[in-house]
Amino acid sequence: MSATMEDTADVPLEAARDLLIDLVATPSPSGEEEAAAERLVEFFDAYGREARIDAVGNVRAPADDAVLLTSHVDTVPGEIPVRVDTADAADEDAAVANAGEDLLWGRGSVDATGPLAAMAVAAVRTGVSFVGVVQEETSSLGARHLVADREAEPDAVVNGEPSGATGITLGYRGFLNGTYVATSESGHTSRPEPNAIQHATDWWTGVEAAFEQDESAPVFERVTAKPVAIDGGITEDGLSVEATLEAQLRVPPSMDVETVRETAEAELEIGTVSWDEPIPPVMESPRTEVARAFRAAIRAEDGEPRLLRKTGTSDMNLYADAWDCPMVTYGPGNSELDHAPDERLSLPAFDQAVAVLERVATTLREGDE
Repeated sequence: MSATMEDTADVPLEAARDLLIDLVATPSPSGEEEAAAERLVEFFDAYGREARIDAVGNVRAPADDAVLLTSHVDTVPGEIPVRVDTADAADEDAAVANAGEDLLWGRGSVDATGPLAAMAVAAVRTGVSFVGVVQEETSSLGARHLVADREAEPDAVVNGEPSGATGITLGYRGFLNGTYVATSESGHTSRPEPNAIQHATDWWTGVEAAFEQDESAPVFERVTAKPVAIDGGITEDGLSVEATLEAQLRVPPSMDVETVRETAEAELEIGTVSWDEPIPPVMESPRTEVARAFRAAIRAEDGEPRLLRKTGTSDMNLYADAWDCPMVTYGPGNSELDHAPDERLSLPAFDQAVAVLERVATTLREGDE
């Protein structure tokens, strides 16, 4: 179905930038996205688009499902004073912005309020569907609810994360979070028997050895195993030693999550490990209609397309697991500034990303006639 005057609206450049700056200035750490979600609803209402906040806090603006533009409303914690200044040579050397460009500082400007605002503007300009999801930085509650709640899958998905205005992300590693727990009898430290803390460290040493790989291989193609928290000691009654170790494993598309989990559990001799719901890896083809549309749109906006694979994980992993439709991840911003204390975004790059998204959405709508 092609776009019509009735379901599209012009969003001036100044209004697009105002939306971005307002959202960056609105704190939205995971679990506290309500104010930012309300600002998004106000934006859609102002341009005659229906939008609502669903049961878990997602902002949903349904329209033409030739493509669903979706990014996350939440950010990681941390206050960065919001300001617009001028990029200098250091910013250019860091591939953040060209010297002399307007530069927006603030938490979420890159991850992922920049992509979120760009998608909202492009959705209004082209009449395609939009969802801003919550808690991507923690549990992916919003994305999980979206795939469970939608009656039908969209024809295509563009997920919003920073790739740079000329970057197209096709792959992410999967994610597996586990918690190891062990208990042992307390005893004098001169005794040779290992206690629960040693059991925990022994298990983790075995896991790391099991996933030891050729370091010359790209990180994207390896399993990365990281302990992220450990706690242990004598219990309050003095009778036992307890230990808890939380671990995260990133899974390349060449492997499945179940195999990685079984390998980690094979190193388990004492204690137990419980696993959170996993996120599978994803690797999309560069030859889908969505990827082709992005390459053409980026060139039309005077860019040279770059195909990317990310070593982290995103909501696209969940969408690819649930929906059999083509998808990519895209958005303005240098991903090296994700969660960083100096997070900042080039406003001309934001403008360019909006233009690219508008071209892509228009192409996909026209192809769906």
